[in-house]
Amino acid sequence: MSTQGYAGPLERIDECCWRIPASYKSGMRVDGRIFVDEELLEQARNDQAPEQVANVATLPGIQTASIAMPDIHWGYGFPIGGVAATDPAEGGVVSPGGVGYDINCGVRLVRSNLTRADVEPCITQLTDALFRRIPAGVGRGGPYRFASDELKRLMIEGVAMLKAKGLATSTDIEHTEEAGCLADARPESVSDRALARGTDQCGTLGSGNHFLEVQAVDEVFDEAAARVLGLEEGMICVMIHSGSRGLGYQVCDDALRSLRNVPARYGIELPDRQLACAPVESTEGQAYLGAMRAAANYAWANRQLLMWQTREVLAEVFGQTWESLELELVYDVAHNIAKMEQHTIDDREKTVCVHRKGATRAFPPGHPDVPGQYREVGQPVIIPGDMGRASWVLVGQPGSMEKAFGSCCHGAGRVMSRTAAVRNAQGRRIDRELAEQGIVARCRNRKGLAEEQPAAYKDVSRVVNVVHRAGLANKVARLVPLGVVKG
Repeated sequence: MSTQGYAGPLERIDECCWRIPASYKSGMRVDGRIFVDEELLEQARNDQAPEQVANVATLPGIQTASIAMPDIHWGYGFPIGGVAATDPAEGGVVSPGGVGYDINCGVRLVRSNLTRADVEPCITQLTDALFRRIPAGVGRGGPYRFASDELKRLMIEGVAMLKAKGLATSTDIEHTEEAGCLADARPESVSDRALARGTDQCGTLGSGNHFLEVQAVDEVFDEAAARVLGLEEGMICVMIHSGSRGLGYQVCDDALRSLRNVPARYGIELPDRQLACAPVESTEGQAYLGAMRAAANYAWANRQLLMWQTREVLAEVFGQTWESLELELVYDVAHNIAKMEQHTIDDREKTVCVHRKGATRAFPPGHPDVPGQYREVGQPVIIPGDMGRASWVLVGQPGSMEKAFGSCCHGAGRVMSRTAAVRNAQGRRIDRELAEQGIVARCRNRKGLAEEQPAAYKDVSRVVNVVHRAGLANKVARLVPLGVVKG
């Protein structure tokens, strides 16, 4: 994270939104907008993330504004929490920095008929069983292996291919964003190096901020929406946070190298070379989008296989089938992705390329892309917090379409770099501190827990309050951690 603060203008629009005027920096085509309250605004000023919001506003074809969510912090090119839509008809570009290295990093929530009273007495046993079974850690492979041709098919079909193998259900697919598959994926645009990295990593957790967490619904804020989502107070849920693993990282790395000199070829001037991009409709832009979609489909399959293994573990620990435990997927959302979507801009329907980097799609009630079961309340929005506090379930609201291209925040947002967090944890045992709160944490090494300690993150409840008050998404339920598995 940048150690230098942002000193540029931030003008208040309303109680939850500040503006960086397009006049701030040469080349800005639109304003910047940051959704924060006053306390989170000061945290955002502590690094150069607002400067990145201004930089993104220089991208060709950008529409309305360069947007950032309240979990904003410094990222590669785009800030984490950044949202931008570009119009291909106006020379709009796609930028790998607007997606990130972990393509389709995302989160899914699984509900059950277990209660807190059922699970708390055996939470250590359950967490240990999950830790033994779920492959986690840097470079770690898992039990599912895909030869080259099968892997390419997986990248085209996504979760639907797993259904054919008996590893997914129709409901699992229906309750996954985009039904677990972006069309027009191009495995042929994925390098051999990326394919090799993906051979045995589908169904693995990874490291860093990725986790699998046993949670309890602590409080319900919208009873009607909670009923539709199948959530109730005291219910045990499992949240799974992972992405496209080494395959997606390599796709991004390859793209950034291949696009390094492309902007100049198209006469595009950028304030930051990390914003390397190509026109959406160019050969280079289509090649990246095709490879990114392939990696995104791999990520949805990864989370599906992680959930399948989780179902098996809970079935063994509680001596029942996963079906009798009603381990059903509530929803799965992507956090790092670029997608072609329909949006109303200046009273016109446009097809635009929406970049969400550390941001969640939050479509409102009635939107045709929301699964039929949830359409009356809006798309489920799943916001993980840190392992010592809480996570949230919300539903998308009309304000998300009016203000943020159907988007809201994706998590708490870091306030410490990983290096600073490790330094802060010296002489401490994060696992013991969590145990004192009644949270069982298992990780491959102490450094991982130190990097992800609660103090490294903003208060997710404050972040969620901003998107709730801004009308981007509505609070439904808060979930608290009981058992955590990390790489």
